[in-house]
Amino acid sequence: MWSFLSFLGLLLVTVVSAISTTGDRLLVILDDVADKASYSQFLGDLEGRGFTVAFETPKSESLSLFRLGERAYDHVVFLPTNSKGLGPNLTPALLLQFINQNGNILLALSASTPTPVSFVSLLAELDIQLPADRTALVVDHFNYDTASAADKHDVLLLPAPRPSRSDVKDFFGGSSTSLLAFPRGLGVTLGAGELLTSIVRAPRTAYSYNPKEASEAVGSDDLFAAGEQLALVSAFQARNSARFTIVGSAEMLQDAWFDAEVKTVAGATAKTDNREFAKRVSGWTFQELGVLRVNWIEHHLNEEGVANMSNPEIYRIKNDVTYSISLSEYAWSSWTAFAVPANDVLQLEFSMLSPFHRLPLVQDAAQSTAEAAVYTVSFTVPDQHGIFNFKVNYKRPFLSNVEEKNTVSVRHMAHDEWPRSYAISGAWPWISGIAATVAGWLAFCALWMYSAPTEKKKENKKTQ
Repeated sequence: MWSFLSFLGLLLVTVVSAISTTGDRLLVILDDVADKASYSQFLGDLEGRGFTVAFETPKSESLSLFRLGERAYDHVVFLPTNSKGLGPNLTPALLLQFINQNGNILLALSASTPTPVSFVSLLAELDIQLPADRTALVVDHFNYDTASAADKHDVLLLPAPRPSRSDVKDFFGGSSTSLLAFPRGLGVTLGAGELLTSIVRAPRTAYSYNPKEASEAVGSDDLFAAGEQLALVSAFQARNSARFTIVGSAEMLQDAWFDAEVKTVAGATAKTDNREFAKRVSGWTFQELGVLRVNWIEHHLNEEGVANMSNPEIYRIKNDVTYSISLSEYAWSSWTAFAVPANDVLQLEFSMLSPFHRLPLVQDAAQSTAEAAVYTVSFTVPDQHGIFNFKVNYKRPFLSNVEEKNTVSVRHMAHDEWPRSYAISGAWPWISGIAATVAGWLAFCALWMYSAPTEKKKENKKTQ
């Protein structure tokens, strides 16, 4: 009986771990609960991945992100609402507190609905700027759907996003022929903070303006931003690895644009890849993708003839040391071995106030498995005593942060650990001088002791 219950418990743990690394409680906030019918496929995909979805309106009295000081939900999805404010339960301070407690947020905006003031304040805290009127529309006269936006050009057709750098993992891209529909969306501009990253940027020919103030010609003074200044889908990952994603067009998550047929300016017809993109964006936001885990860390002496104990608290200067770290990456439903992206490097710092060593960690195939990759490096402890840290500080876009520090002491050499003088070639002349002096002294002593004294001549004195 107990074995059967243990099997059920193990099965339950497996099912739970197949959802998200931070939990399965998902809250969807929208203007009217009936509006969820427009997002049935998106929400159904979330439920199919194991999330427990609850629905609330901003003005609901029962709405609360916290219960007894702890998060009541693990993730929150905000869909467009006509409310100017979100009420006392969704203030910017509470939303920041939710992020600080490792909660994840997916915010979907719309150009046809003014962004609530709470979100404007929250985004300003994160160094994300919205248009002043909060309803600016992104248009592109060269990349739009001619079937649904022949006049206004406000349904952008975009290629699948690609990493901006070669050392960034691709979590959101599809095939080379994939198209994303971005209907009637809002663009934002990102500050220079290292925690902000754009997922989808606007084409070079796109721009954002207020359609209510549009005239026959839109001047540069009327534009909020243009081209790649506009981030259509952007991400913020906090230092605690909590994630906040902004989707500029809530309509791209609706059923009408999942696998919809569109027509490019060139006349080619294609189906949108919005559903797969929505899955990837929500999966990353809710920590089903790009989550790194440190399984174990080991450092030890790498010298012959000594006890190479794991993780000692003290080393000696000029010791040979080996450091190893085991890393895994979570992808949808399982942990796999983490592979460092091409053109990137995982580094170890051995530092006191500043790094004495900064060395690349290399994957050890002998210790690695399908579930975990082991990275290792060997080096010599510097000729400096004090308190040192083994530190791995790996922070990259779209990957959760790895910051591990292990403190050890480095001591002087003991009196009996210095090399003997005869092993130092520079000391040989002085050793030879000492040996010659000792040998000469012994020879002198032997000669003195074993040499007979000279006989004195006896003079016979005659007595007269």
